[in-house]
Amino acid sequence: MTTISKPFIAAGLVAAAACAGASRTPGAAPAPAAAATAPASANVVPGGVRWFRTSAEQKAIYLEVYRAAGAALGGLSAGKPAGSWAVIMDADETVIDNSLFEQEIAQAGKAYSEAAWSAWVERAAAPAVAGAVEFTKRVQELGGRVVIVTNRSAQGCDATRRNLQAASIATDLVVCKGADGADDKNPRFEAVAQGRAPSTLPPLSVVMWVGDNIQDFPRATQALRSAAGTDPALARFGVSWFILPNPMYGSWEKNQLPPG
Repeated sequence: MTTISKPFIAAGLVAAAACAGASRTPGAAPAPAAAATAPASANVVPGGVRWFRTSAEQKAIYLEVYRAAGAALGGLSAGKPAGSWAVIMDADETVIDNSLFEQEIAQAGKAYSEAAWSAWVERAAAPAVAGAVEFTKRVQELGGRVVIVTNRSAQGCDATRRNLQAASIATDLVVCKGADGADDKNPRFEAVAQGRAPSTLPPLSVVMWVGDNIQDFPRATQALRSAAGTDPALARFGVSWFILPNPMYGSWEKNQLPPG
C-alpha cells in the first residue's frame, strides 16, 4: 500500500468501484499512512473496504489488469536475455490483499495505528489478489525478475517476504523502506535499474511497473489528475505501467474536491 508507512483507513469513505489506485505504505506509494480521522463507528465498515472485500467488480478488474499486463510482457521483453530485465511491483493491494486488516480495525471501532499495522504485518496472513500469482509466475517463465518495492518498514521486511511466499507470489527481490524511513520509491527504482544497494541483483532493464498508487510509478504524482490526456506519463498506462484500483486508502486522500 502502494505506507508504507501503513495503510490509512478513511472512516467515512464511500468509494466508487474502479477509481484511483493507492499504495499503502504499501508504497511509492506511501505505505498505508496513518489517517488523521476519527475512529470508525463499531461494526461500521467503510464503503471502500466493503467494495474491496465483497464486490465482483474488484475481482474482475484485478484479473483484467493482470491479464493485460501479462499480454504486454512478451513484446516488452522481446530480445532481452533471461535474467537481464525486471518488472517492479508494489506489495500491498497490488499483489497481496490487506482488506481484512481494514475490516478488523473498523469493526473494532479503532483508528489506524502503527502498532496495529505492525501486528498485522507480522501475522503474514494477507492472501494474494486475483491475478497476481499467475502474473508473477509468467514474468519468471519469460526470463524476467520480479522485484517488489514496498513502503513497508525495514523491520517488517522479513515478515513481508514470508507473507509473499505463503501467498505463492513469485519474487526475486523485496525492497522495503530504508533506515531513513523515506516513502519516496524513486531512489529504490533507480537502485534496482543500476544494480546497487539496496538491490542485491545485477543491473536490470525495468520493462514494466505495476501498482495501486500513482506514486508506485517513476516520478508520478497526484498532479497527473490535472494533466492532459496526451501527457507522456499518462501515455505509459496500459503499455508499460499498469495500475490497480484501491478505494480504501492512498495518496489520493489528500486531493481537494473540485467545486460543486
